Amino acid sequence: MDRLSHLYHEQGQSPWLDNLKRSYLTGGELTRLIGHGIRGLTSNPTIFQKAIQGSADYDEQFTALVKAGGSTLDHYWALVLDDINGALDCFAELYEHSFGGDGYVSVEVDPGLAHDSAGTAAAARALHQQIARPNLMVKIPGTAEGVPAIRQMIAEGRNINVTLIFSLDGYQQVMEAYIDGLEAYAATVDADLARVASVASFFISRVDTEIDARLDAIGTPDALALRGKGAVAQAKLAYAAFQRTFSGPRWEALAAAGAVVQRPLWASTSTKNPAYPDTLYVDQLIGPHTVNTLPDATIAAFADHGTLARTIDVALDDAEATWAALTAVGVDLDDVAAKLERDGVSSFQKSFDELIEALGAKAATLG
Repeated sequence: MDRLSHLYHEQGQSPWLDNLKRSYLTGGELTRLIGHGIRGLTSNPTIFQKAIQGSADYDEQFTALVKAGGSTLDHYWALVLDDINGALDCFAELYEHSFGGDGYVSVEVDPGLAHDSAGTAAAARALHQQIARPNLMVKIPGTAEGVPAIRQMIAEGRNINVTLIFSLDGYQQVMEAYIDGLEAYAATVDADLARVASVASFFISRVDTEIDARLDAIGTPDALALRGKGAVAQAKLAYAAFQRTFSGPRWEALAAAGAVVQRPLWASTSTKNPAYPDTLYVDQLIGPHTVNTLPDATIAAFADHGTLARTIDVALDDAEATWAALTAVGVDLDDVAAKLERDGVSSFQKSFDELIEALGAKAATLG
């Protein structure tokens, strides 16, 4: 596990856990992981579906909720927010000791709001107000409709984790929304820019999965030679865009007032293709001012045999050449991003709907 601590102290990258379940709180596993170098946590509707449907850990609380009355949706949020608040407690000391640099816990708005700007802003605001913890981040998808909500939340001084980013153009819009929001917030009374934190979550392995399928379909030697290279190349180009955006006079004025950069967060970093190294999406994406949110198996793999070296801005020319070559062999990268965004929103919605349905059915048996 020492590699996780070295990842932060030597390379400036914060490893976060991409998982949350009740047993991690009651059994002390989350506290143990924090002791070994985990510096934050992300959750999503799929994670909660697996946690709640995959164990009996929530049964006692759920039964009490049903007997007390209310809707299945209310019961869902009660279960989820208990876990979130427990995780926030676990990370509170790290948040304080790092002066707000880490120690964040992310919870996602209802995925059904992904294409509803006003609804997303209202839901994010409500979660922040209900939980009222400084180390909370609310997750908003980086859809076209999500971007105005992101800007609005930052303008209100709220911490936001922007999720489901799949394209360089979309990422640029997210960064601009953050800066626009900070400028609006800076103009308000009692603004404290140093207390506003945000990450921009770039999904990694899903990009390779989609691009590789298209390369296989094209089937030429040039196309097949590019398999497994697209996601890392795009992430490196994203990091270069991050460095460009958070520099220069406009950003420096905000930084002088206490603002901190919106860190790129590498999400979906477990390797889906067993032919690829199990630490591929950690080893190749290490660099300062970044976050890598890791599922349990990837944490164990990196702790055991990961490579500690700055890689995110190495061989940028090769990354640019790879990205151009993908287009040259016939991969429509805009279509890749659009499909992945649709699939990502749909996947979270499916998990959410299935869990609500299962909870409703379970409640009926308790009635």
